[in-house]
Amino acid sequence: MKLKLKKHWKTEQTALKRFNTAFLRDTDELNEFKITLNNRLLSLQDLLKEEEATMEDNWKGIKEALTSTFQEVLDRKKHCHKEWIFMETLDRIQEMKNKKTTINNSQTRADKVKTQAEYTEANKQVKKSIRADKQKYLEDLVATAGKAVTEGNIKQLYDNEETDREI
Repeated sequence: MKLKLKKHWKTEQTALKRFNTAFLRDTDELNEFKITLNNRLLSLQDLLKEEEATMEDNWKGIKEALTSTFQEVLDRKKHCHKEWIFMETLDRIQEMKNKKTTINNSQTRADKVKTQAEYTEANKQVKKSIRADKQKYLEDLVATAGKAVTEGNIKQLYDNEETDREI
């Protein structure tokens, strides 16, 4: 007699929700996030003062406020962007993607040729910007490594070396 074992997957458990926290480097996004979160937590605080709530209820309210604020302001993390790519470059990448969709949606050949020229120019700008961002990031790494050597901070130097290997 042979038995086949089968694993029953739990469907209730959801995947880990990751948010694009790299956008918090931009001061406008950071300020918007702080204001929205502060407003939500103040309203939650007023609600919890009115009724007697347990610690579990408090945690659920805080968790809901955080996740809804993250979802509203930051969106989900769709792709893993390198940490050395700056916000301006990410904006240019998004602009380039928009131009690509206009190429695909264009109706006439003349319109397609015109938008294709704009797209190639945007593509060149993105590549140039990415190269400049990477160069600046590497220069910053070298500067911090030099500073760590002069201070004798071996841990910072080692951490810097680890991030250098990842690039």
